[in-house]
Amino acid sequence: MNRLKIALLAGGDSSEREIALNSAAQIAASLDSAKYDVKVIDLHHRCMTYTAPDGSQWEVDKNDFSLTVAGNRTQFEYALIIIHGTPGEDGKLQGYLDMMGIPYSSCSQVSSVITFDKISTKRAVAGCGINLAREILIGKDDTVNSAEIVEKLGLPLFVKPNASGSSFGVTKVTDASQIDDAVALALTESDRVLIEECITGREMGCGVVVTADRELLLPITEIVSKREFFDYEAKYQAGLSEEITPALITEEVKAKLNRMTLEAYRACRCSGIVRIDFIVTEQGEPYLIEINSIPGMSSGSIVPKQVREAGMTLGELYDIVIEDSLKRFRQ
Repeated sequence: MNRLKIALLAGGDSSEREIALNSAAQIAASLDSAKYDVKVIDLHHRCMTYTAPDGSQWEVDKNDFSLTVAGNRTQFEYALIIIHGTPGEDGKLQGYLDMMGIPYSSCSQVSSVITFDKISTKRAVAGCGINLAREILIGKDDTVNSAEIVEKLGLPLFVKPNASGSSFGVTKVTDASQIDDAVALALTESDRVLIEECITGREMGCGVVVTADRELLLPITEIVSKREFFDYEAKYQAGLSEEITPALITEEVKAKLNRMTLEAYRACRCSGIVRIDFIVTEQGEPYLIEINSIPGMSSGSIVPKQVREAGMTLGELYDIVIEDSLKRFRQ
């Protein structure tokens, strides 16, 4: 049996680099070695580097997406992308793989561009029956008028980078005097800033995969942060959040979340494993927060917990994704 030669692309150039490397290690361990010949490739500053078991490092030839180690050449046949932020989640890497004719596991280049850009996501799902917080978009050269922002959106509100992940650069603002500093912080992560009204409620993470012949809605997770909101520390420091899977919600709320998850997935033309986050108000109405086109897959991440709750292994989930993406590529 010829094993599929997979480049597991990890790392990246964003603040989420270490998270992606941790995710890649878990995925590599979960994949069936009888089916797949997997090599973890660290993409960093335009270099694609493979570290062999003996510690030696070798560069991927980007001209043909191949790897030669001590004279032995591997022509990669598939790319499994686990890069959060740029260049994996913003569509840049997908564009390269499209040009090279290499099938891959994630959303397409177009879909990745849409889902990485928060305001584009909101525009794409508008009219799909999905509740959205009111917002103001600010560019890096725009004048910030705190009084006008508060008058329109009220307090508290969230100031966040328009294109970033893991809550880097996000501030919950409770006073107008905090807005300038919050905008400056967000601009360190993105060239545009999204300011949104604060929707109060319970945060829910919804993992989903849609293939040509099935809709796999994973058990919903409620995220209970012990901090002001589900920020970077709450996401990745033990003891700062509780993640309840399956979420203790009514069937009615579950049905709404499942419907909106599928609507958002399709509206943004997603593929592969995606996690879509919502805030559910006291009245049981979900509001979209964001779409994570390459969600974390480390041992403490949400989607792996949902997969286990669904009675699956991470390897089985990736079998589904790999098979479907190869089928679509060959059509």
